[in-house]
Amino acid sequence: MSLTGMRKNGKNWHDSKKPFRPTSGLTSYAKRLEARQQQEAVKEHERELKAEKEAERQAHIQKIKDRRAAKEEKERYEKMAEKMHRKRVDRLKRREKRNKMLNS
Repeated sequence: MSLTGMRKNGKNWHDSKKPFRPTSGLTSYAKRLEARQQQEAVKEHERELKAEKEAERQAHIQKIKDRRAAKEEKERYEKMAEKMHRKRVDRLKRREKRNKMLNS
């Protein structure tokens, strides 16, 4: 509710107009510069948060991939163990691990 009272023309549903002051929106260069720096700081912080979140996501994805690869390898060795002797499978496992270390 406005404190000004009734409008002269009776159109109370309209907002009352304020006087036209063209210089009211102008701000000094220092204020604009400060606002711009503040905005840039906020954006930088948002970028950091986004990068951190993406890094967490990539770490999670990598963890899942590693777990799947380990599971597949375990299943492969179990399949080999069904066909051949356990000691031979262990020997092959060690040899493959050694080759993996050399190649990477």
